[in-house]
Amino acid sequence: MSDQTQSITPRLDIRRGDALSELRKLPDESVNCCVTSPPYWGLRDYNAEGQIGLEKTPQEYVARLVDVFGEVRRVLRADGTLWLNLGDCYATAAAKWGGSQGDSPCFQNTNRGSRRRSKVQLPAHIGYKDLLGIPWQVAFALQADDWYLRSEITWCKRVPMPESVTDRPTTATEKIFLLTKSERYWYDAAAVRNPPSESFAKDPRWQTGSTSVNRKKGHTAAGAHEMDRAHQMANGSNMRNWWLLGPELYAEAHFATFPTEIPKRCILAGCPAGGVVLDPFFGSGTTGLVALELGRSCIGIELNPDYCDLARQRCRITTGLPLATIEGHALISRACLTCGARTERSEQHDAYYCPRCNKWLEPKCGDLAGDPCCYCSSRPERPLPPND
Repeated sequence: MSDQTQSITPRLDIRRGDALSELRKLPDESVNCCVTSPPYWGLRDYNAEGQIGLEKTPQEYVARLVDVFGEVRRVLRADGTLWLNLGDCYATAAAKWGGSQGDSPCFQNTNRGSRRRSKVQLPAHIGYKDLLGIPWQVAFALQADDWYLRSEITWCKRVPMPESVTDRPTTATEKIFLLTKSERYWYDAAAVRNPPSESFAKDPRWQTGSTSVNRKKGHTAAGAHEMDRAHQMANGSNMRNWWLLGPELYAEAHFATFPTEIPKRCILAGCPAGGVVLDPFFGSGTTGLVALELGRSCIGIELNPDYCDLARQRCRITTGLPLATIEGHALISRACLTCGARTERSEQHDAYYCPRCNKWLEPKCGDLAGDPCCYCSSRPERPLPPND
């Protein structure tokens, strides 16, 4: 990507409509990276006609996703990447044979949404309590549709959804697949390297700084003899394919909000600076929020108009990116350390104000009752809220 392209102010384009229909309106090879999490099969009803996830069979669900990502493949550049998050489920007796539990075809292992209610059908070979393997079904179907399946990443949840099961481990993971449309593609490994661990620093094999002994013991790779211990320590390690991430609070109405660290890693690794990120299942706008913060533009497609409004408001207030724009308006904002909410900058008072906490953050901070600032603990004079 040219320097001229990289210097363009990042923008957010939220499109309300069906993912497949809206994708067909985008030009070929117009985005650098796609980071998305489609609705999981048989889990939630998002009250939007034509939504994905309410299909009667897993096969229909997989086929619809293949169609959608066929369009994603078209709009991706030749060196583009797709990062796809999907969760799995277990078959219930209701899904297999019908009955009073027919409101959900699966035992789900995620808290992302509200229960769905529709009739489903499972193949004859699927038994009660079978793990359906939906993520891998989708991954292999995309591979058969000419995608390169490059990596399977396991998202390990620090605080998984509780499950009342006594005959298997509680599920605490979801899958993130890295797929590409070409054998060679943009991937910035340096941007997502792991820092050196303390255990590595204290490892006696590296204490002396000698590499000859380490080479004899097989503790070094080819070319490592040219690196002293300081360089070895400074480089860290390549990002692993398991990500231990905790939950993040988000008080609004959308249920399927994944941690911001997921799109952050995907975008840093898979999208060049100044590039364009696509999310065809935009939801509450987490991908767009992170893309703007990282200086990338984003195109978000969402079927539910309420979620479009939610995402638009959420992405309007973006931490640490004074040049980002949405609908042509500059954004200057940060996050409140008390509640994590995005805060708006008041040009009149030259301060950041959190409406949820009713706090000024800096420099004229302290809430209306005179409580200390959550950033600096000072007790400045009482200011007026923005627009008062």
